[in-house]
Amino acid sequence: MSGLILRLAGPLQAWGERSAFPRDRDTAPFPTRSGIIGMLAAAEGLPRHHPQATALFEDLTLTVRVDRPGVRLVDYHTAGGGQPKELTAATSSGGNKGAAVITHRHYLADAAFVIAITGPADRTTRIAHTLTHPHWAPYLGRRACIPDEPLLLRADVDDPVTELRQHVPLTPHPDRPAAGQDSVEVTFLWEQPPTEQPDAAPFATLYDTPHSFAPHARSHGKRRIYRTRERLPAALTDHGPHTVHQRLIDYALNTPKEVPA
Repeated sequence: MSGLILRLAGPLQAWGERSAFPRDRDTAPFPTRSGIIGMLAAAEGLPRHHPQATALFEDLTLTVRVDRPGVRLVDYHTAGGGQPKELTAATSSGGNKGAAVITHRHYLADAAFVIAITGPADRTTRIAHTLTHPHWAPYLGRRACIPDEPLLLRADVDDPVTELRQHVPLTPHPDRPAAGQDSVEVTFLWEQPPTEQPDAAPFATLYDTPHSFAPHARSHGKRRIYRTRERLPAALTDHGPHTVHQRLIDYALNTPKEVPA
């Protein structure tokens, strides 16, 4: 088994976990499994209806570090307005209503998550290659949500969870002061009870395990989420004279941190 480290950050993210096309387009407070698998399948160039778009990634395990949860934002959105009736959005009955469709779309603004993906070495190596040379550009849940750089932090990591705990620089968070402290508290989300807490109760149950992305045959299975609050070294928040992006780039390139004078 091997792994890789992704950082999902940007101005906006949207990780829907309910119906595909309701008037209220929701977002989960963290990246969903279906959203992450969809991004990997798109980078691989697998169309939504292709059976390997989900099957190829079933043996991956995801661990999420919540660097910055972000702020929920709701966008009043219309589609189809100002067009002739035949060019407006179709209704569920198959006709055209001749008016704009109104939706409220939920986003996470200014959020940052670091994801450890663990799986067979040949699979994670392939994922790292396709994310570096994607067939379709990655996005954070919706096409308008462009990811920040760097997206892929490390590949071929023997123990990606330990990387999250000890080495990956932390994105600043105003509610996480580190001055004068040896450690800071950070939330982790697990697909299995963490080794240190084998009897942990599930934090949430989501139906976000994709079985099919086919446009007219989407289906998802159940997944339990476990949550822990971990104390990480405060040094992960110390970026010295650099921005967090420079620290992340240095980490991705395996460049030692410059110690501030």
